[in-house]
Amino acid sequence: MYTFSVITISDRGASGERAVDASGEWIKDYLCGNGFGLREYFIIPDEFGLIAENIARLADGSGSDLIVTTGGTGFSKRDVTPEAARSVIEREAPGVAEAIRSHSLTFTKNAMLSRGICGIRGSSLILTLPGSPKAVAESLEYVLEPLKHGLDVLKGEGND
Repeated sequence: MYTFSVITISDRGASGERAVDASGEWIKDYLCGNGFGLREYFIIPDEFGLIAENIARLADGSGSDLIVTTGGTGFSKRDVTPEAARSVIEREAPGVAEAIRSHSLTFTKNAMLSRGICGIRGSSLILTLPGSPKAVAESLEYVLEPLKHGLDVLKGEGND
């Protein structure tokens, strides 16, 4: 079994202005329904330091095989999730983000505006997804099976 944590990155969600975290809830339900066990789920504001600190903490000590963030990957000045994640990632996995963007372009041209990244810290895979529930679903459904293989390799249970 794989384990995962979800961080929703949203100023409005963290302040309580947005009552429902549709993207974070969808990620939790989808991964739990596909054999993953939830370690942690929380919402934080779009703050570089908080994002980097929490991704590093989850990778270093929570036992999360997969860390998924949702939100903060667009063009707004407050959208700093990719930069914060990159600051704590040890090795990037650009093919995952490229595949997501390529797949998402079949639904909307706006997919080219997503700045999401993917990488590895220790034995955790970190995936930064957009904040839209629709984009989250399209992205995670598309990459889940290859991600499972990647997680097996990270855990020493699979072959490259």
